[in-house]
Amino acid sequence: MHNKYRWRGGEDASRESEDKLIADRGHLIREVVLDNRTIEPTVWPVGLRASWSWPCYRRIIHEARQWKPDLIDVHNFFPLASPAVHYAASRLGIPSLQTLHNYRLLCPAATFYRDGRPCEDCTRHAIPWPGVVNKCYHQSAAHSGAVALMISVHRLLRTWQRAVTLFIAVSDFEKRKFVENGFPGPRVVVKPNFVPDCPGPGPGGDDFLFVGRLSPEKGIATLLKAAALVKGSFRLNIVGEGPLQADVNAAAAQDSRIRYLGRRSQSEVLELVGASRCLIFPSEWYETFGRVAAEAFAQGTPVIAANIGAVAEIVDDGRTGVHFAPGDPADLARAIDWTLAHPEAVARMRGEARREYEAKYTADRNYDLLMQIYERAITEGTVSRCNQ
Repeated sequence: MHNKYRWRGGEDASRESEDKLIADRGHLIREVVLDNRTIEPTVWPVGLRASWSWPCYRRIIHEARQWKPDLIDVHNFFPLASPAVHYAASRLGIPSLQTLHNYRLLCPAATFYRDGRPCEDCTRHAIPWPGVVNKCYHQSAAHSGAVALMISVHRLLRTWQRAVTLFIAVSDFEKRKFVENGFPGPRVVVKPNFVPDCPGPGPGGDDFLFVGRLSPEKGIATLLKAAALVKGSFRLNIVGEGPLQADVNAAAAQDSRIRYLGRRSQSEVLELVGASRCLIFPSEWYETFGRVAAEAFAQGTPVIAANIGAVAEIVDDGRTGVHFAPGDPADLARAIDWTLAHPEAVARMRGEARREYEAKYTADRNYDLLMQIYERAITEGTVSRCNQ
């Protein structure tokens, strides 16, 4: 079950890749997919539905009674499906899983990021009112209030303790954040995302590469400042779109070492990643995973990563890449200069990065982990019935 975003993102891509992987291995899937592009502009009806959707509750029961699935795997239920999908599964005695692609169940913005810094204020209150006051979701008090209502209602109902068989976190860091905030640790399992259709190790090269949304939390402003401080022979390619696109264009116009390539297809991105010396991952928020880092490893490209969130765990400093202090342009410039001054170390990192991919992020590895999780969910069954 998945609620698609209005603009396609990493969660949509991850869900589609996983469904294809399972189907290709001979399993039968019935998809229940809702689409945010159908949402009407009125806030509160949608906001109330985000807390409890009777239409989706009834649809899941109807589909499940017809098809009799072994389990229901929920990727995103917000806002059209709601946590009611788990109660529907519980009512029918069908195990349900919830993949934790972001921090939506704890934070109205889903990012743990506000005013240029990590923020966990809403986790300190039974009702996440700081997110409403600060208009953290869509820069709207009304929209933020709708999300805060959903969080509050299901904290009160203890939905995450009562109605979900297992949760799938995409990194150890993400799991810790959820367990710290009341989620049942033994029922939160870790399965990272994987890289489908990997083209194999790339040739490497001299350029550095950034791929991602051009927004404050992704650290693009820090990267542009760091580029001006790099001492060695350096060229930076930037791929992506977002609110800071004008800043990137201005930096490229002023510094010939910076090239802004705009939006590129997935195949073009993979080609650029494989032909780069290093991928730069300067995020300043708590990334739940870091898909582009895994894509870099698949092609043997080391990653220069901010020492924050899940990406700090994914990148092993000195082995598969280099860490730097998040939000610190001078330290990022130091890390870039270090890789320029140590080509032999970077060459060793290329081999280690590829081995990291082969150990953790292949389709085969992902399939094995997912089947273990599914088998455990079926064995353990439902947590409770919704009438309890």
